[in-house]
This record gives sequence, C-alpha cells and structure tokens, in this order.
Amino acid sequence: MQIKLTRHAKEQMMNRGITNEQIKIAIQRGATTKQTDGYESHYTYYSVCWKKIGQVFKIKTVKIKG
Repeated sequence: MQIKLTRHAKEQMMNRGITNEQIKIAIQRGATTKQTDGYESHYTYYSVCWKKIGQVFKIKTVKIKG
C-alpha cells in the first residue's frame, strides 16, 4: 500500500505518536465512513482521514479519539 502524507497529516502524526504502519492498519482494518471528499477510518484509539487517488492513499489528517 502506497501512502502520501499532507503536511498537516505529518504534523498530526508527530504530535500524536502515530506511525505509517498504524495508518495502513487503520485503512485496512478500521471502520470506514464516507466523507464529503474521501473517507475516515476509525481504528482502536485513532482515526485517519484519506482519499484514494489511483493506487495512492492520500492521508489528509490523523485524529485521536477523545
């Protein structure tokens, strides 16, 4: 799985201690809901907002469930 991170997503990952591997797991195994422009995948204590462009998953942001 190929992922591309926005600057915002990279910052959120660093701030929240989320790895690239965790992002991939959330997309593959998480509960996914449709959003206006992409999807949000919820997995354990975090979620990932993403959009698929061709074969690349563009990661828009990473959130911690609160």
